[in-house]
Amino acid sequence: MARTARALVLEHFTWLGGHADVWAVFRDAEALEAVVKALAEPFRGAGITAVCGVEARGFLLGAAVAVELGIGFVPVRKGDGMFPGPKTERTTAPDYRRLRHRLRMQRNSVRSGDRLVLVDDWIETGRQAAAVRAMVEECGGEWAGCGVIVDQLGPGAHASVGPVHALLTFGELPAQPDNRLPAERLPAHPALDSTGSRPSRTSRGRRPDRP
Repeated sequence: MARTARALVLEHFTWLGGHADVWAVFRDAEALEAVVKALAEPFRGAGITAVCGVEARGFLLGAAVAVELGIGFVPVRKGDGMFPGPKTERTTAPDYRRLRHRLRMQRNSVRSGDRLVLVDDWIETGRQAAAVRAMVEECGGEWAGCGVIVDQLGPGAHASVGPVHALLTFGELPAQPDNRLPAERLPAHPALDSTGSRPSRTSRGRRPDRP
């Protein structure tokens, strides 16, 4: 019997130095294929015309899901890397480390009538996803939500990013072997997460670079 995408992610997931690591999923052909198909499944027949993804893991997963759905891919670049042509951009609200991320999208990649979904490995605060949504809608596209491997959004955060289809929630991941977070990864207000809510399990590391 074929193993599910969820089971394969849990099999390959690990904590490395306080960081959640899902890169092993990309190295295993069976796991990668299962994850891509599972991320695509909720959007089959939903009128999606393109998948967008944020640099860098969003490029890999988003493009793969786009191929699976038989549609195109819209890249969202971070920072100042080469990206020709007219663009729309947003700077995200600070994450829990108080860092802001500048996101850019080519204007001609989204047209009126397009219906887009964002695909990535992880969604934590939703701030990057909300910024991508704003750019898509500015260009005349319709936002259809997100597909992710892990959903770590806090209470009330889904409203800004729309429907989120996830293979796993953060609470379903195995805890870190060492329950003490390295000091450099502790948020400024450890009793609260980035949405102002108490994190479900403060013994786990966080993903500061996710959407």
